[in-house]
Amino acid sequence: MSDSAAHIARRLLDAFDDYRTAFRELTMGARARFEQAQWAEIQEASTARINLYDERILETRDRLSADPACRDILDADLWPGIKAAFIELIDGRFDDDLAETWFNSVFFKMHRHDQISDRTMFVHSTRPAVRPPSRIPLTRGFISGGCLTGLARQILDEYSFDVPWTDYERDCQLMVQCLRQGLPDWAQLDHGLTVELIQPVFYRNKGAYLVGRILSQGEKWPFVLALVHRDNEGISVDTLITDESEVSIIFSFTRSYFMVDVAVPVEMVNFLKRLMPSKQVAELYTALGFYKQGKSEFYRALIDYMARNPEDRFVMAEGVRGMVMTVFTLTGFNTVFKIIKDRFSPSKHVNRATVIEKYRLVKRHDRVGRMADTQDFADFRFHRDSFEPECLAELLEVAPSMVVLEGDTVLIRQCWTERRMIPLNIYLETASESQTREALMDYGLAIKQLAAANIFPGDMLLKNFGVTRHGRVVFYDYDEICYLTEVNFRHIPEPLYPEQEMSSEPWYSVGPNDVFPEEFPVFLFADVRLRRMFAQMHGELFDADYWKGLQQQIREGKVIDVYPYHRPEEKDLERV
Repeated sequence: MSDSAAHIARRLLDAFDDYRTAFRELTMGARARFEQAQWAEIQEASTARINLYDERILETRDRLSADPACRDILDADLWPGIKAAFIELIDGRFDDDLAETWFNSVFFKMHRHDQISDRTMFVHSTRPAVRPPSRIPLTRGFISGGCLTGLARQILDEYSFDVPWTDYERDCQLMVQCLRQGLPDWAQLDHGLTVELIQPVFYRNKGAYLVGRILSQGEKWPFVLALVHRDNEGISVDTLITDESEVSIIFSFTRSYFMVDVAVPVEMVNFLKRLMPSKQVAELYTALGFYKQGKSEFYRALIDYMARNPEDRFVMAEGVRGMVMTVFTLTGFNTVFKIIKDRFSPSKHVNRATVIEKYRLVKRHDRVGRMADTQDFADFRFHRDSFEPECLAELLEVAPSMVVLEGDTVLIRQCWTERRMIPLNIYLETASESQTREALMDYGLAIKQLAAANIFPGDMLLKNFGVTRHGRVVFYDYDEICYLTEVNFRHIPEPLYPEQEMSSEPWYSVGPNDVFPEEFPVFLFADVRLRRMFAQMHGELFDADYWKGLQQQIREGKVIDVYPYHRPEEKDLERV
């Protein structure tokens, strides 16, 4: 190992430590922001933490490039030695998994993607799959002793804040009520019933969460206590969740990332994986704010899946072909891959740079459980046999600048990955009456909740929304989104005479940001039955004054509550 390789490895790790310190400082401020009800500052900190990674990677690249002692850093043949030195430095660290990804990110910024291999970087992790537990305790335990009220008191006393509980006794009663509803009778009577909670509190938006599990006689259930702080009156328990599906929604790919102090990332992820077995490791890392690590874990899961399932080939995704994006997928891998087309439909007044910025906006913004998170990848390489011929032919036709055939290798210069869902228009084709009503109700709630987060979807057609495995309706087509406050909502002016109303062209001027909600019913629903059903549920969406009212609330600085769980005695967005 050369002195130069050892020096570069040390510089890489020092830069990583600087990043981790800054990341932790932003994260640790979450408690004070929650206690002081600093809702706007919470959103600003969330965006700053997302931007932090790429900012520090670019700084690291520039500093290494300017360091005379790192003059050989652009020589890819030096990087196996740098990697070996780096492995020695991170052995024994608690965040070694994140350190490997940091190493990869710096390499990406300095070398061509055709130089990527396990020789030069960490395509596969070198960290042991099974490792001894650290000495840093992840959880703390509480034993009921046969008294659920006493158990509730133990938990609230242990997790007290600098702001008082609004109504301590009421909160204890609510916790006991939720436990009785969520647990079988025999577990409630178990004197050894134990609640094991992760020590750090999880913060996100206007909520805080105590996360853990309930253990009783060999059985276990999730335990997520949702806390809120309203109007500076104090902190209170909002609900207690013991259902795995509901907990999974709280950690959904449609949510903003948690602010939580994670000492040993792999131990935290493994614990959460036991609570939510259906969650992918990549998704859990991402939920904790380590979205670049989530990206690494996703890529490793993808190449592992393709190696184990060579018969599964890429096909075009179901649904109406997009005007801006072309979308393909693997049948057995629950992800879609989206590529920007070279030419857009004439009705689309955007360009490639605008579309990319829209996707970045979604990454940075509060997704309120209604927009799918995405990861962007550059220079994916697959063997041409990984594609069905029809799929490859379509990709080469609509995006020749982004999809290139190099012998037997398909090079995808840039794409976005996103969780696969059933397009809402396709879902409704075979839905029962009750499923149709539930989907339309949630579709309207999705639009309202996006608006509450200052997002206007733009193109609200059913085909641009998907239905998740939990039955939630989620928006996933971002090329026309904008901030709600940028839109000019208008009523359609009355015609001056009958001939105007019969004209094929509007009799009134229309500006570039003008939207007429009265046009939504016909625009969104060709099926009159669905149109009438939706109007009964969410008819206010067809009124410009409703949208103007939301805009006013946002301009006044009000952060509207959107909860990632079912709340007792209140519907999801009844107040909006």
